[in-house]
Amino acid sequence: MFPTSLSPSRSSDFLQCPLLYRFRTIDQLPEEPSKAAIRGTLVHKVLENLFELPAGERTVSGAKKIFELELSHLHQVRPEEFQIVVGESQPVTEVSSFIESALESVTPLLDTYFTMEDPSRLEPFAREMALSVELSDDFSIRGFIDRVDKSPQGAIRVVDYKTGKSPGERYAEKAMFQMRFYALAWWKITNDIPHTLQIMYLGDGKFLRYQPDLSDLAATEKRILAIRSAIERSAELGSFSPSPSKLCNWCSYKSMCPAFDGTPPELPDRHLWTSGTSLVEDALRSTLNVSGE
Repeated sequence: MFPTSLSPSRSSDFLQCPLLYRFRTIDQLPEEPSKAAIRGTLVHKVLENLFELPAGERTVSGAKKIFELELSHLHQVRPEEFQIVVGESQPVTEVSSFIESALESVTPLLDTYFTMEDPSRLEPFAREMALSVELSDDFSIRGFIDRVDKSPQGAIRVVDYKTGKSPGERYAEKAMFQMRFYALAWWKITNDIPHTLQIMYLGDGKFLRYQPDLSDLAATEKRILAIRSAIERSAELGSFSPSPSKLCNWCSYKSMCPAFDGTPPELPDRHLWTSGTSLVEDALRSTLNVSGE
């Protein structure tokens, strides 16, 4: 059976374009990380590690210091991604000379975050929390939650940070699907339905909030299983068709897409197929960690 697991990202890939899903998940083709993606991951790490500081030190200044540490660590472990962030084509040996310019690009995002909430008054229940739970004997859902808050009364709030701007009403439901995905996993593990799902858009300082109920989670589970069945049918046929859209302009695989007169590589042998995250996601998530853990 394939796939054996799904995350919100891989589900969205298939819904957007089955061929994109294939390239990222089955072929595991590498992608050149974008400046926005790397910067976004750095900001996520800053907001995760901000809560390691004493409450009184959770300030914009404290956040900037964490960013400097994360940027220096990135230079050590992935210098090619550091080059992308600072916009340099030649190898950088002196990190400090680029910190100020790199800070300029993230300072508006950090400033906006501190207008949206006061981290000195929060003590998250969990940060960057990995979830994985079986929906059936041979299929599980998985993901990483940016933050989980728990009120004194035990109410759970699932929080996700986005460094872009909030979506229009037309796309809000698509954004919230990821959060319902997390809510379903949380409920399956704890038997507790989260009280609130909250997305924080640092690009414009807006919130997207939703309070799920049991019918929402049942519908989400049904939808995930339908996506899984659709992927399984494509796998059985050995055919993952492209779905051209405006998003193709940002696709790393456009040159090998049949919709643009490209030719996909041959499918790997079936025993090599995985349901894992993309190489880019794995790289970004595993290396941007000052502690090295």
